Amino acid sequence: MQFDRRNFLKSLSRTALVLSFEQIFGSLGLRGQNVPAQGMSNSQAGPAREALNPLGITFIDVARQAGLNAKTIFGGMKKNKYLLETTGCGVAFYDYDNDGWLDIFLVNGWRLEGFPKGEEPTCHLFKNNRDGTFTDVTIRAGLARSGWGQGVCVGDYDNDGFEDLFISYYGQNALYHNNGDGTFSDVTAKAGLTQKATRWSTGCAFVDYDHDGYLDLFVANYIDLDLKTAPVPESGPCLYKGVMVACGPPGLNGGKDILYHNNGDGTFTDVSERSGITKTASTYGLGVLTADFDEDGWPDIYVANDSTASALFHNLKNGCFEDIAVAAGAALSPDGKPQAGMGVAAGDYDHDGHLDIVKTNFAGDTHSLYRNLGNDNFDDTTFQAGLGLNTKYLGWGCGFFDMDNDGWLDILVCNGHVYPEVEQLRTEAAYAQRKLLYRNLRNGHFDDVSMQAGPGISTPAPARGAAFGDFDNDGDIDIVVNCVNNLPQLIRCDSSTGNHWIKVRTIGTKSNRSGIGARIKCVARIPGVEKPIEQVDEVRSGGSYFSQNDLRVHFGLGKAAKVDLLQVRWPSGQLDELKDLDVDRVIHLKEGQGIVKADVFKKK
Repeated sequence: MQFDRRNFLKSLSRTALVLSFEQIFGSLGLRGQNVPAQGMSNSQAGPAREALNPLGITFIDVARQAGLNAKTIFGGMKKNKYLLETTGCGVAFYDYDNDGWLDIFLVNGWRLEGFPKGEEPTCHLFKNNRDGTFTDVTIRAGLARSGWGQGVCVGDYDNDGFEDLFISYYGQNALYHNNGDGTFSDVTAKAGLTQKATRWSTGCAFVDYDHDGYLDLFVANYIDLDLKTAPVPESGPCLYKGVMVACGPPGLNGGKDILYHNNGDGTFTDVSERSGITKTASTYGLGVLTADFDEDGWPDIYVANDSTASALFHNLKNGCFEDIAVAAGAALSPDGKPQAGMGVAAGDYDHDGHLDIVKTNFAGDTHSLYRNLGNDNFDDTTFQAGLGLNTKYLGWGCGFFDMDNDGWLDILVCNGHVYPEVEQLRTEAAYAQRKLLYRNLRNGHFDDVSMQAGPGISTPAPARGAAFGDFDNDGDIDIVVNCVNNLPQLIRCDSSTGNHWIKVRTIGTKSNRSGIGARIKCVARIPGVEKPIEQVDEVRSGGSYFSQNDLRVHFGLGKAAKVDLLQVRWPSGQLDELKDLDVDRVIHLKEGQGIVKADVFKKK
């Protein structure tokens, strides 16, 4: 019998029947079953991963020696008056100068009391020196902007070949045009993105939702906050486990998300109402994720909402969207309760060809893993997959990434409490928290290897935004983390596995120049594995928590000596296929033309 979540929910509403989570799964005949991940045989799963220690990789924070010396300032150090002081900032791995090396852009924040002139904290752009170090080029680039910074996303909105930069703020958002000479111009007003009222914008993503070849822009919004009238901790009082903390978000007016249509002439038009975005109940938006979840060729938009159901805006292919998150099974906890969603990421962790979702949540709850079953149906596999063991951590940035290049996606979650006041409590995991690293066991399950992966994972930090990318071009994935009232972390992955990999940098022609939205399938035969491994991913703007990952799509290949097939479905509908590709390189793939460049980097 095919399980149809929509019809099942409708039947419940018709009968007003109330069942527990356990009763529902028992009625479906799922109680006590250990179901292997769809499409995976025992031979594909390979040997038990538990026996493969040591990991063969170590994560080390090299931010200090790399020259990342800019502290992120955000709210009070010991106490917060408003929720605005808690959310922190995002970060981008971003090759702004097209030299093939990832640079780093760090969003910065503010404090209620302000700063003397000349001492204001600003955002920072660090140029990659290609030797493991970075140089701060913020002033020269024209990006020294101050304010309550939130999220960042990149995309070439005018198709001139250089990725542009969007930064969300509490206050006025900013769009910076990349001039192609190492400098940027603030084109916010010129582009029509000036806001008439103060809004609290958060996660963002460039996305060509209507396939016209120009990148549109989606911006989540958190709370309609006016500091002149906002409640303070003493007004409630607002308490967390007996300790007075900042109020909200429940009880405060939630913000509405924004969708801007790219007019193709350097300007944008707000189509939030016309597209149906504002007609939904979605509010308290934080993390933003774009992906074609139902494989219909059109990008959908997922928003991790705080303290309410998350949203999955299904693209109706006519310029409009419909929120199907509840019906699709990707909005709530396993027992049907709203969660405090923060960060969100997509990846096909079980090789069934569908992009799954991982979402971070508040302390006292688990993080969420939604397995994509296809046809707009998701199954919450948090507990079955092994992610339900940790409940004391409060998650922010997150990502699927293949930490050891074995061809299977692992999961990293960056944590840190929202309230600095929790240092008064002995029952909490402190304000600075360690990260959670889950290793893919190749059978639908994950193993918590956080304490085996090195100090970059196990050392506590007040983390917020996190971005994933290979900053030293050695073939493994590193992580940059923006921390609250602290220096950033640059967590380098040092691997001894010897596994192979390939990266794809897309160049659109009919499609947007960045190739954002292109869906890539990579097929390779790994020695000792019966069937070829098929991986899928998409070129994506935004994601994680307020952050931007490397636009180059990375595939781990294990011991495969070549890629048998690389297939790219572009937003325009163009399908490109390449066969028998060499490994351990970055290929630049131009729509309709094939490989125009290949970068091979010297091994360390």
